[in-house]
Amino acid sequence: MRGLFVTATDTGVGKTEVCCALLRAARARGLDLVAAKPAQSGHAPGEASDAERLARAMDGCEPVGAICPYTFAAPLAPAVAARVEGREVSFARVLEAVRALAARHAAVLVEGAGGLMTPLTARETYADLAVALGLPVLVVARAGLGTVNHAVLTVEALRARGLAVAGVVLNRAGPGGDPSEPFNAAEIERLSGARVIASLPWEIDIARESRLADLLAEVKF
Repeated sequence: MRGLFVTATDTGVGKTEVCCALLRAARARGLDLVAAKPAQSGHAPGEASDAERLARAMDGCEPVGAICPYTFAAPLAPAVAARVEGREVSFARVLEAVRALAARHAAVLVEGAGGLMTPLTARETYADLAVALGLPVLVVARAGLGTVNHAVLTVEALRARGLAVAGVVLNRAGPGGDPSEPFNAAEIERLSGARVIASLPWEIDIARESRLADLLAEVKF
């Protein structure tokens, strides 16, 4: 399987925006890259879900149901949201959905939910999914204060599981910054040895950010 697993240091750090930007940029360059979102939760009525946004970014070449086999209403980790609704997430079904996409396309971009240790099923976390798929992992982290600790811990957890770290993307998830931002990338690289391949400013639509060409050049699918 060719592709990339995208995780984050937390929820709400802009992981979906980065994934959509990568999809658009890759497809504009002729790479048949598609997205997989194994589970999504907390979808607000009237707003596009993560899976719908990913589908648009890949020109609708796959239906939302193929991209995302599980959708839950409550804004909770998928395993918890499933339990609240009296349902259960099947790890086998998730793997089957991702592998089916990979079989039909040149590469697949698998977007997790929240951080690496977020519970996906009653038994497995997204870390277990990353291991099962064996894809290199891109870490999306906040740009501001606190990101060094979260990013380095995530990189260490990935490497402890034998996973290749494709790099770290720092993303400003809101319009405000803080004094730590000029220093965070260097500190993450120094402490983890992982490459910070992009530091993205806040944009309403990150897909228009001009640095995405550089981001794509650094990320290998």
